[in-house]
Amino acid sequence: MSLPPEPTAPDSGVIHNIGYRGYQGPRLGRGFATRSLFVQGLRGAYGLGRSGKSKVLPMLVAAALALPAVVFVAVAIITKSEELGLGYPQYLEVFGIFALIFLASQAPVLMSRDLRHSTVPLYFSRPITRADYVRAKFAAMTAAMMLLMTVPLVLLYLGALLAGLPFGSNSTHFCQGLFAALLSSVLYSALGLLIAAATPRRGFGVAAIMGVMIVSRLLAGIIYSLGGGVTSPTPESANWAAMLSPGTAAEGLVNELFSIRAGGSLHAPGTLGLVVFAIEIAVMIGGSYWLLLRRYRNI
Repeated sequence: MSLPPEPTAPDSGVIHNIGYRGYQGPRLGRGFATRSLFVQGLRGAYGLGRSGKSKVLPMLVAAALALPAVVFVAVAIITKSEELGLGYPQYLEVFGIFALIFLASQAPVLMSRDLRHSTVPLYFSRPITRADYVRAKFAAMTAAMMLLMTVPLVLLYLGALLAGLPFGSNSTHFCQGLFAALLSSVLYSALGLLIAAATPRRGFGVAAIMGVMIVSRLLAGIIYSLGGGVTSPTPESANWAAMLSPGTAAEGLVNELFSIRAGGSLHAPGTLGLVVFAIEIAVMIGGSYWLLLRRYRNI
């Protein structure tokens, strides 16, 4: 005779209604997320939305790059000069070191911090793609560099008009300066972000960017001098040395394109040099962007 089964305890589970409701608002999608990342990167490059000490260096660099423009304008007005002491593209060449300092200090802010704090996968958990991430960061760094270099050019231009200098020639040279600023911004941003994305440590990124830009420029100057660049007249072949540095390559292209020869400036040697320099710069920009995409495919 079998025993009857023991009675089982009643189910004690209770469902509590805590009033949770799913999100019913608009979903803005990838485009809005990419634009937000761009705005965040642009603000972050100037320390906006961050601690006070994060604003010190970018603002000091911006002021240091703009201050000489005010001095040149003041001198032109006081002396009633018929031209500015320095042309628009030449201004960016002479004081370009400040743009390099800004690039070296802020490119790791856009790239290395996300790698160091392992926040990159969080971006990709949303609709944003790896290509969107790279595109937003690249656009933010380019816009920050362009803004940095455009402000002193605008000060020079407005000062020239206030000083009564010829409107036509100054407008033409101002546009040449804007082209030089845009070219340098895109080229420097592509290389700087690629180097910064290689390491999660900001200090290493700063040192690497400055090393690549400064050492390559020094090397180009040495080869230029050895090729007869310090003699008069300067052999045209010596200008090929400008290809050894991203900065001098961009300057050489601009100088040849607009026939700028002030102060014996480096320039692309002739039409062939113009084509070769343009191809080199395009390869550096496109190659750096492609390598950035490859870098973030594995994260």
